[in-house]
Amino acid sequence: MLPPASESISARLAIGLAIGAPRDNPASLIAKISAWTNLISSPPILSSATLMEISSILQGGYHHPLARQWQAQRQLDKSMLMYPIFITDDPEAEVVIPSLPGQKRWGVQKLDGFLGPLIQKGLKSVILFGVPLNCQKNERGSPADDPEGPVIQAIKILRKLFPDLYIAADVCLCEYTSHGHCGVLHEDGTINTPPSVERIAEVAVNYAKAGAHCVAPSDMMDGRIRAIKLGLMEAGLGNRCTLMSYSAKFASSLYGPFRDAAGSAPSFGNRKCYQLPPAGRGLARRAIIRDVAEGADIIMVKPALPYLDIIASASELAPNHPLACYQVSGEYAMIVAGAKAGVYDLKTMAFESADSMLRAGATLILTYFTPQFLEWLDEEK
Repeated sequence: MLPPASESISARLAIGLAIGAPRDNPASLIAKISAWTNLISSPPILSSATLMEISSILQGGYHHPLARQWQAQRQLDKSMLMYPIFITDDPEAEVVIPSLPGQKRWGVQKLDGFLGPLIQKGLKSVILFGVPLNCQKNERGSPADDPEGPVIQAIKILRKLFPDLYIAADVCLCEYTSHGHCGVLHEDGTINTPPSVERIAEVAVNYAKAGAHCVAPSDMMDGRIRAIKLGLMEAGLGNRCTLMSYSAKFASSLYGPFRDAAGSAPSFGNRKCYQLPPAGRGLARRAIIRDVAEGADIIMVKPALPYLDIIASASELAPNHPLACYQVSGEYAMIVAGAKAGVYDLKTMAFESADSMLRAGATLILTYFTPQFLEWLDEEK
């Protein structure tokens, strides 16, 4: 609370007397005291502007649209967007995914027509997820790195079609194993870590050999980042392939549409013993620190919106690394559903969600909104 005007003036009087006394003669000093006394007894009426502290005035800094943009530490641009796409083993496929609005499974022969227009609009990077529908799955996920499989074929075709497109490949076994889990299992159905890590690293290296600019292990097996990094180095690819780790991937309820799209739901049990528990902030921090030490080039948090605190923690724990977050299928579908129900405007909400991720510290966003953002960002210019 501000002091009364009279108190403020009294303070000034005391200061004035203290400063002026040695310099004034008695008659001059008496005249000044008389004037100040009259001022105190009849203080001026102070405006609300005078009473408000200077530090209270913030709105002048964001009264204009351009000034509002300057308030952001970073702003969304096209280079920050990575588009997740589903590649199936039917070369001519173009199959709508009902639970993931606006998204499809694509065959490799359809990629030119699908991605070409997006690249013209400024698409810089994609991440590939294989959806094998016609292969023979087994306990080791052997089809994952089949040279004739969807991911390796898509990498090679995209490298030829779009030389400047940055191609990341998700690395996991769940789409390719007969049991739908992300690693090799013991007889009792629990994860057998050493052969799981070995197999994941093998797949990652084969994707890199096929031409992927980035391999992104999403399996959450302990120690797989070190194994992949060593594998890339041994293959002479350590300095030619980025290793993006799903470091803090949580056992979330928001993966449902993705599992529909990729056919990757486990045939029994769940993934809670290797994906992080939603309340496990400390575990996430430890996983981030571990993956940085094991050689990750990019750190990722997944999902994004419910885990903004983890994104913020990651930006503090790995300040020298790019920080990705995955706006997962359930987040995307939820925002689309809310807009269809009239709860909010789709574009406005999509930007608000992305801005929250950037504000938390993300520098790269994997999002199904990428095609819309490419257009919306042009409209914002």
